[in-house]
Amino acid sequence: MSFFIALSILYITPFMLGYANWYARNPYRDILFYIPFQQLLLIPPVIYFYLSSLLDSTFKFRKDHYLHFLPAMVYLIYSLIIFITDKIILQESFFYEDGRDKDFLFEYQAAGFISLLIYLVLSLKIYKRYRAITFNSFSHAESLSFRWAKHFLTALLVLVILRGLFFILNLEWDAFGKKFWYYFLFGSVLYYVSVAGYLSSIRSLTAFEKNDRSKGDLPLVELRVPEDNSNVADDSLVPEDLGFWKQKIEKLIVEEGYFQNPELSVFELAQQLNTHPKKISQTINLAFEMNFNDYINQFRVKAIIEKIESKKDLNLTLLGIALKSGFNSKSTFNRAFKRYTGVSPKEYFGRNEEKEVSNQDLKRDSKP
Repeated sequence: MSFFIALSILYITPFMLGYANWYARNPYRDILFYIPFQQLLLIPPVIYFYLSSLLDSTFKFRKDHYLHFLPAMVYLIYSLIIFITDKIILQESFFYEDGRDKDFLFEYQAAGFISLLIYLVLSLKIYKRYRAITFNSFSHAESLSFRWAKHFLTALLVLVILRGLFFILNLEWDAFGKKFWYYFLFGSVLYYVSVAGYLSSIRSLTAFEKNDRSKGDLPLVELRVPEDNSNVADDSLVPEDLGFWKQKIEKLIVEEGYFQNPELSVFELAQQLNTHPKKISQTINLAFEMNFNDYINQFRVKAIIEKIESKKDLNLTLLGIALKSGFNSKSTFNRAFKRYTGVSPKEYFGRNEEKEVSNQDLKRDSKP
């Protein structure tokens, strides 16, 4: 994240120095033209690997990952060759005889924009993949839904739109004065990313230290199979066994009340049933046509409705009953309740109260 911010600051540096008129006078002019401030081929892979490490705590940088940085390294070497040739070997502006910064060549700007689009798509795929895995693995997936990653991708998308818009409207990338509003908007988004990213890190550390996962900003926990299940070989579901595993899962969830655990996962169920987590996920996906998160939340919603209709836990608020039933936040409860019933909790129980009053009136009117 720090590297991305540093590269983004370097990206807008030429325009700041241009407004200060440094590019128009020496000794600054002769030096600034040779500094590759705009690392357009380096920023996209940095974003991609930042999100990879943010979403997956098991992520490790491999040797083949260096290939993503090869185009940026080629450009750095190209910039170094230009500097050595002009300043040391020829001692004259051979490459810069046109007086234009190579960072603003149309070909380089276009390549950087295409690279940003490619890595944005790859980043969105990563986000979508790990979000799907989480909803298939954890009953508290909403609180592990990578809120900061989502906001970061949104900010990145805004930057891409801005860059694409101004790239189309005006190809004169070295015309500083004509694009001050673009750099102002870019700087504003960068400021948001910097502050929000820092605050997100602080909240995540605090939540982790307190073992509080309700903040919604924690990085994704490891999605590998726990060691206790690593020796289980039957990880594939046989179609003939679908009914058998469906019954065992329902018994554990409903009869033993496992849905009330706010941090229930497929790994915990697999441990209890002495099987592989993959088999649990497959059974729920095929037998109930739901992901694990939705499957568990439906039992929580049913439990809440039953408690309220049977006048149980009257000393608790609606949110208190929801927390007791396994939900870990009000927002998660509201979303799950509306997904299951089609209406909000307030609307649902409000209608029931109206029906109850109407039934009482009807009974009273029917008496002689």
